[in-house]
Amino acid sequence: MIPVLTAEQMRAADEAALGIVDDQDVFIRRAGYCVAVAAKQMMHGAYGRRVTAIVGKGHNGDDGRVAADWLSQWGAQIRYVQAEDAGEVFIDPRSADLVIDAAFGIGFRGTWSPPIVMDVPVLAVDIPSGLDATLGTIAGGVLVADRTITFAAVKTGMLLGDGPSVCGEIDVVDVGIDPPADLHTFLVESLDIAHWVPVRDRGAHKWHHAVRVVAGSPGMAGAASLVSASAMRAGAGIVHLSWRGETDSVLPPTEVVGHVLPHEQWAKYLATDIYRFACLVMGPGLGRGDDIGVEVRGVLRECDVPTVVDGDGLVAAVDPSGGHSVFLGRTAPTVLTPHDGEFAMLGGDVSNPDRIAATRALAETTRCVVVRKGPTTIVSNPAGDVFLSTSGDERLATAGSGDVLAGVIGACIARGLDPFLAAVAGVHIHGLAGSSCAQEGVIARDVVSVLGEIMSKLVNDVR
Repeated sequence: MIPVLTAEQMRAADEAALGIVDDQDVFIRRAGYCVAVAAKQMMHGAYGRRVTAIVGKGHNGDDGRVAADWLSQWGAQIRYVQAEDAGEVFIDPRSADLVIDAAFGIGFRGTWSPPIVMDVPVLAVDIPSGLDATLGTIAGGVLVADRTITFAAVKTGMLLGDGPSVCGEIDVVDVGIDPPADLHTFLVESLDIAHWVPVRDRGAHKWHHAVRVVAGSPGMAGAASLVSASAMRAGAGIVHLSWRGETDSVLPPTEVVGHVLPHEQWAKYLATDIYRFACLVMGPGLGRGDDIGVEVRGVLRECDVPTVVDGDGLVAAVDPSGGHSVFLGRTAPTVLTPHDGEFAMLGGDVSNPDRIAATRALAETTRCVVVRKGPTTIVSNPAGDVFLSTSGDERLATAGSGDVLAGVIGACIARGLDPFLAAVAGVHIHGLAGSSCAQEGVIARDVVSVLGEIMSKLVNDVR
């Protein structure tokens, strides 16, 4: 897990570190040296190379000046540009081999006019100047980096909003500043997932990891098929699928046991054997209507097993008169998987530019694990612990991708993971699967088809 800090948390960590050292410049010297080493790597050497260092008046500029001094000692030619004058500068490969952006750090406010840089690699110091370190927003100009050397921890703004588009490759370096002990936000890594996901016991049978799925309706058969198939591929021993409509409304995958839901009293029907299942996944492709809402809320009240609610189930679960009452009345864990539209429908504040804070707030209000889907997916539990995942990319922006995710999370719960960690693991595995597919033309069933390979690699990494 990689610690992730807001700008405010990072400033507090800086102050705490400065309070225990006699030499207040030690961190600047360490940071500058690390930047110089990275610059040398990017240029494949320093002797004879030409470096333009954009430096501001604060500590970020000091880091850049120390880096430039080291590069000069190693034989590079240094050109300094003051941050306030950078907007009038043009930099092309005839005049520079590298640009070091040390104009402004995490405390930057307002707008900035960066130089025009043509095909010259850019190395950002701590954060690309002009990027909000907490929110990932850009108010004016920003110099897009090929690589960012950041200190102590990743900043939230690097992972949200415009951050991933302007930071390039991110390297976290240790300069002796420790993140706060009470940190609650982390970027998840594949090795974390590999350690979390239980390896199936040699003596296991299919009912040890059983998943119940309630999904699909006439015209929405694909959702039911995708969520069921993905649960199987992610390790569910057996999946029972129930859908709305007639027997021929949905064609389940060959390995999945299929049932048609009764027209009413779904809870009574499902409750007869729900004890056999380690997880319930409900919602994809169910359709919408007051009658469906009544049934979905009834299932959530009476089938008190760990439950993943996705898609149409999110709409149905909100009681027009009681709001989140159905979630608050449950004793078993509930995982909600909204995109931004569904997040707003659940009562989340989509206008809040701090996506992490807004997600935490909804998790606390609903007492559910909330998976807020996006380019960087945010997973929060009711206690305010947050994991971020950046494993996926634009290939997952395809119909049915969310159904696949719901099935993977359900399977992770069925395999014995705590529902919060199962949600994080499901998100990360889903992202890895999507980003392993072909660059173009990906459809949701392609993601399902590689889940087994991704899961196998994760398990083998810790054996």
